[in-house]
Amino acid sequence: MSIWNIITIVSVVIMTILILVQVRGAGLGAGLGGTGSSEMNMTRRGSDKTIFNLTIISATVFALSILLQLIFA
Repeated sequence: MSIWNIITIVSVVIMTILILVQVRGAGLGAGLGGTGSSEMNMTRRGSDKTIFNLTIISATVFALSILLQLIFA
């Protein structure tokens, strides 16, 4: 198993956990005709913003590890 495989697996596990931890902005009611997201003004603050940024970083690491795997394989 190469280093790129390990980085890919670790980054996808971290990304999955971070996505599951994030707070949902719109509930089930918005999908069924309730208040839409246009009526909600949400700003990410504190730990929500940190989790969001970490999710973006782990997604970038995941994508780069896949590309580097293809280049060096």
